[in-house]
Parts: sequence; structure tokens; C-alpha cells
Amino acid sequence: MSNAPLMPKATAVWLVENTSLTFDQIANFCKLHPLEVKGIADGEVAAGIKGHDPITSGQLTREEIAAAEKDPEHELHLAPTKVKLPELARKRGPRYTPLSRRQDRPNAILWLVRNHPELKDAQIMRLVGTTKTTLQSIRNRTHWNSVALTPMDPVTLGLCSQIDLDFEVNRAAKDRTHVPEDHGQTLLPADVTTRHPDAPINDADVFSPSPAHEPEEGADLTVDSVFAKLKDLKVHESDE
Repeated sequence: MSNAPLMPKATAVWLVENTSLTFDQIANFCKLHPLEVKGIADGEVAAGIKGHDPITSGQLTREEIAAAEKDPEHELHLAPTKVKLPELARKRGPRYTPLSRRQDRPNAILWLVRNHPELKDAQIMRLVGTTKTTLQSIRNRTHWNSVALTPMDPVTLGLCSQIDLDFEVNRAAKDRTHVPEDHGQTLLPADVTTRHPDAPINDADVFSPSPAHEPEEGADLTVDSVFAKLKDLKVHESDE
């Protein structure tokens, strides 16, 4: 019916009344049955329908009608349109989920929430074809069947393709700001822990830097100075 005139019956009425075309020619052009065209000619069909001139509407030319009147085997063809309308871009609507898979949709949502927390709500809704209310109830664990939910890969369930899932994950990773992760208390490098000859006494010496031990003033000790101090001590004890 894509190559039929705009108003088939009204056009057939006009052709029956104003041309000498055969019923088969009119029926083929208007996409009607020949008996229906015969009924129009007999006044039994399309009573009260006003004929529509296909020449003034640009659907037929006079030359095409004249050629068909001379040759009963000639088929009428629509005149090429002078106005070309741009094709309407189909707006992508919500993803259709088969009835047999709709019961697995909460499991797929739970899998996406756990394994890809970087995905936004709109991305999960596009992938699985769910509503924001259902998504929020699963996130907040207020879903009526949250106890029995089991995380399941939506690709395995057939709810989305691996290409769509990878696209949304990569898109979310680009939009996500990089935050350095805090790994907690870690070991210091070996060149720091082995810098001093003294072995670490406790865990704090390994896990956190300790201030360097500075020698006290006058702490440059030798063997003679140590024995000299001992002699002084003995002299003071004997005096007492």
C-alpha cells in the first residue's frame, strides 16, 4: 500500500467517472479489487464519496492516463513526488523486555548495582528497561522480594547485549572523577626501613617514619673518657 494513491476509493470514483480505463487498470492503481471497482461503476459501492482528481493532486499525469486508455495492458504508475520529506529519526524508547524475562529483571538490577556502582540510574534503566521506583527499591533493599533476589548478569539473561553494557560502563568510567584510593597503613620502602643499623623495635618503626635520633651534645664518647668518668665516680665515693 506504499505506492497507492492517498484516497484510493475517491480516486477510483473519479477515474470511473472521467476516464475510459478498464476496471482492472483502476483496481491495480488504487489497490482495490476489480469487483469493488465494478460496484463503484454500478453505484453499489462508495455511494456518497466525492471523486478525487489525481491530476490536480500530482499523483497522475494526463499523459499517463492517455497512454493507459490507448493500451488496456498498460499499468498506471504514480507520478514522482516533487517534495521529498526527510525521514523521521525514530526516537529510541524504553527497551522491551519479554514476558518470560521480566521476572529476572530485579536480579539483573541487583547485579549491576553490585558489580558496576559507577553506573547512573538512567544507564541501568536503559540497559534493563526498568523504572526508577523499582531501581531505588532494590538499592535501598525495600523491594518486596529483596530477600530472594540473586545477582545475575543481564547479558546472560538476554536483557541487554554485551556491547550495550560495555558502552555504558566505559561511558560511566569517563564521567567519573578519579579519586585516589586510601589503602590504609602500608609498609615503608626498604631503603627507609634499612637505613639505620638498628633493627626496628616495634611495628611503629616499620609502618610509620620515626624521627631521626640526634646525638646529645657531648655524646662523642671514647674508651678513655668512659674510664675517666668511672675513676671520678670511685674517687667521690671514697671521699664520702
